Amino acid sequence: MPKVEITIPEHLEMQIAQMVERGEFVNREEAIEDLLSTGIKAYKTSGPMDEDETGLENDGMMGHDDEYVF
Repeated sequence: MPKVEITIPEHLEMQIAQMVERGEFVNREEAIEDLLSTGIKAYKTSGPMDEDETGLENDGMMGHDDEYVF
């Protein structure tokens, strides 16, 4: 199996360590592999957001925060 080296924020490392301590995973390597695999599956399911899909909540707004224009 290929080896990969990554740098992650401290808060993620702490969360992974806590999951291992609680027995959710046997060790860090298993936790990271499983979490990464789960994340990739979720990404494939939901897919990346198209740029056109971002900001849809602002459709119809004409530069005014308090006015909705149809």
